[in-house]
Amino acid sequence: MTAPLEVELDRVTKRFEEGEGAALREVSLGVKKGELVVVVGPSGCGKSTTLRIVAGLEEADSGAVRIGGASMAGVAPQDRDVAMVFQGYALYPTMTVRENMEFPLKMRKVDPAERRKRADEAADLLELGRLMDRLPRQLSGGQRQRVAMGRAIVRRPRVFLFDEPLSNLDAALRQELRVEIGVLVRELGVTAIYVTHDQVEAMTLADRICIMKKGAIQQVAPPRTIYEQPATSFVATFIGAPKMNLLEGRASGGMIDCGAFKLSAPAGKRLPERVVVGVRPEDVRLVDPSEEGATKLEVAVAEPLGAETTFVLRAGDVELRARAPGFDPRAKGSSVHASLARAPLHFFDADEAGGRIA
Repeated sequence: MTAPLEVELDRVTKRFEEGEGAALREVSLGVKKGELVVVVGPSGCGKSTTLRIVAGLEEADSGAVRIGGASMAGVAPQDRDVAMVFQGYALYPTMTVRENMEFPLKMRKVDPAERRKRADEAADLLELGRLMDRLPRQLSGGQRQRVAMGRAIVRRPRVFLFDEPLSNLDAALRQELRVEIGVLVRELGVTAIYVTHDQVEAMTLADRICIMKKGAIQQVAPPRTIYEQPATSFVATFIGAPKMNLLEGRASGGMIDCGAFKLSAPAGKRLPERVVVGVRPEDVRLVDPSEEGATKLEVAVAEPLGAETTFVLRAGDVELRARAPGFDPRAKGSSVHASLARAPLHFFDADEAGGRIA
């Protein structure tokens, strides 16, 4: 049985300036009960606007928003049964951790004993118990973000909305809190929409990922599907680091000419004459020059990372990113041979939309 939709956006459009392009263009998205959907995309793609419209902080020009099956038309933010965790912690500087966490309940005139009980439960979940009497200025960035999450948890909302909550933290702390948020959301069994520009957060946190570009949704799917079957060339290059290689090619007579690489067209697949071929860096094999299909390239960049090394390789107009296991600090300008003969290839239209060729 399919889980009911807890949040639904139905052809939502939003413009901020008359005559400008739409910030959101007929965005339709359904989030099931208990699901964590991560909305990801580059700056200005409309992901935060989408979240703010769900929260009631922005009003759509057209389309509908439903939470729990009920229309949110005319419903004030405080009456939508959602809790939002922002990029900035938005803590009251003169209130203790406990007072900050209890404040939403105090505003709703919840009994003091119940307020304390809920704050203590959230503090246990977030390991904040020893900090309850401190002020925000006495906390680290990670601790402040935990307090902001605790303030949302005590409300026991129908939907959690996260707006780039880890952007202000350093890399190590982002990784630590990313894991904690994933565990926490699933322990609570809540419905959550999480906005980020970070593809690693999207891949590791999401039940499903929604990828946006220029106010429109490009693809909504589980992380593995997004990675293995990207719907467009934009999705293909946005998810994955290093990003997918896109090679412009011409298909003719069962072969695809990509300049430095000549590839066999897959049997049974009809390709247009102009086609874009995608290949992940981990599928670019560094091979012996004698191997069939080996192509000579020059090392433009080598980045040894310990467990693996990433390369930028060049041959004429072709630039290729490759990922190899182990520590391999080859010198810039040195030669290597690479093969795509056994690589799983992706095919996209050569037009601006870059749709995947089935």
